[in-house]
Amino acid sequence: MKKILLASAIALFAGLNAQTKFGVKAGYALSTLNSNDDNFEIDGIKASMESKSGFYIGGLVEHKFNNKFALQGEVEYANLGGKAVVKAYGVTVTEKLNFNRIVIPVSARYYATPELGLYAGPYVSFRTNTKVKMEVSGAPSDQAALHEGERYMEDSFDNGLKSTEFGLFLGGDYIVYKGLFLDARYSFGLTNMIKKPVDGEKLKMNFLQLGVGYKF
Repeated sequence: MKKILLASAIALFAGLNAQTKFGVKAGYALSTLNSNDDNFEIDGIKASMESKSGFYIGGLVEHKFNNKFALQGEVEYANLGGKAVVKAYGVTVTEKLNFNRIVIPVSARYYATPELGLYAGPYVSFRTNTKVKMEVSGAPSDQAALHEGERYMEDSFDNGLKSTEFGLFLGGDYIVYKGLFLDARYSFGLTNMIKKPVDGEKLKMNFLQLGVGYKF
């Protein structure tokens, strides 16, 4: 009897293990900060928000229930954020806002074909650190003043923005050779990132990810 139970347990474990895969992934991230006052022009001063290029890297675990449906969890380190551009009297100040975060997505997956997987789900992200880089064109710049401005903005974002963000994402991946796959997804931030909004202030972040990965 013990041999039968042991053999059954080994068979069950082997079956479950065969349906679970681990993997790694990395790629390009294009993120945008969206607020309800993104663009404005006052007395010759024009400001706008633009997208910022970054990267992501992480790991994943996927469990298949059958040939069509699976559940996947991931942990990623992502360089996200946005870019603010202020123009006044021939001078342009570009502020690159790097919001580095740990992103944890969980998705329900559907395999349209053995190679093509479609998925969607929620994610939560946690702030790791904030870095601001300011550049000036059209006029001489004081590097000490720029560094002081960068530190001021970093402190303002760290103190004024929430450390946790929630959102939804959808995408697809395609296996090109054995465990090697291409991946594309778009994530929609649902959280107002501002801790204490005034007069209905809102700030949310969306980001596109394009990358490659490998499942073992």
